[in-house]
Amino acid sequence: MKRISSLFLLTVLAMALVLSGCDVGKKDSGNGKVKIGVTVYDQYDTFVSQLMECFQEFKEDNVEIVVYNASQSQQTQNTQVQKMIDDGCDVICVNLVDRTDPTAVIDAAKKGDVPIVFFNRELVEGDINQWNKLFYVGANAVESGIMEGQLAATACLADKSIDKNGDGLIQYVVLEGEAGHQDSIVRTEYSVNTLISSGVEVEKVGYAIANWNRAQAQTKMSQFIDQYPDGIELVLANNDDMALGAIDAYESAGIIRSKWPAIFGIDGTDVGLEAVRDDRMVGTVYNDKEGQAKAMYRLCIILARGGDITELSDEFTIDDGKYIRLPYDKVTATNINLYIKR
Repeated sequence: MKRISSLFLLTVLAMALVLSGCDVGKKDSGNGKVKIGVTVYDQYDTFVSQLMECFQEFKEDNVEIVVYNASQSQQTQNTQVQKMIDDGCDVICVNLVDRTDPTAVIDAAKKGDVPIVFFNRELVEGDINQWNKLFYVGANAVESGIMEGQLAATACLADKSIDKNGDGLIQYVVLEGEAGHQDSIVRTEYSVNTLISSGVEVEKVGYAIANWNRAQAQTKMSQFIDQYPDGIELVLANNDDMALGAIDAYESAGIIRSKWPAIFGIDGTDVGLEAVRDDRMVGTVYNDKEGQAKAMYRLCIILARGGDITELSDEFTIDDGKYIRLPYDKVTATNINLYIKR
């Protein structure tokens, strides 16, 4: 009887070990600890830093978030992604330095079986389809360019004083983000084309790459002011920081507000919204950082626990099973209070 009892106990123990082993390597489907890794292309980018502030606000007690700054180096970012995988991150959010070169990030994620949520800087479509655990959260750059063009067209058609020299043409300057960057190219192309298609006759007098940077934009704009002291009537900037750089240039030159061109930006950063409120910028296009942060966080938690992006279909529009894009909004003095208090 003792031998039979011992054999029975050993059998039960063996079965228990086998059953418990079935759970090894599985993602937590409950409310266990989740570790999220994040790497941003540049922590000093105003919109990205504010987006990350919103993202951190969603953090729950059972969630750890680690954030790295790639300092505009793709090689540094590749190393950071590998470190986050080695450190046991359940999911990683990547704000790509170089949207055309995500290979090392994707290969490391596939090898470690760690989902990646790309955000803000959209990778090429062919790359995101390399693996079924790659996703993107952001917005449609085309939409932002169209809206900036619409804002500028509305202002130019309604306010004849923008045409300061009265020649029937709007002399304009474009301040563009990174050279060759898709969002920069698209925002410039669609803002100008929308302006023209809306019936505004224009003449381009200046174009400069300012790399999304306020200081660089101020330097470029100061050069244009020296070249055309009374000949610039409109500034189309790819983001608010560069629009603010244009404002800084006019203020530094000691030019009174009534002599400034109409200046427009994109992103609706806190400082950009304040400039619209204070009548230093005519308008901006609001990039929904709160909505994007919420979508990123919710998607990270779902993926970390073995779920699927389709679980967010009641909250967000999902395209091709890969993309969540939040809509932009046009902001002027007439509706600024709806956005500045968000």
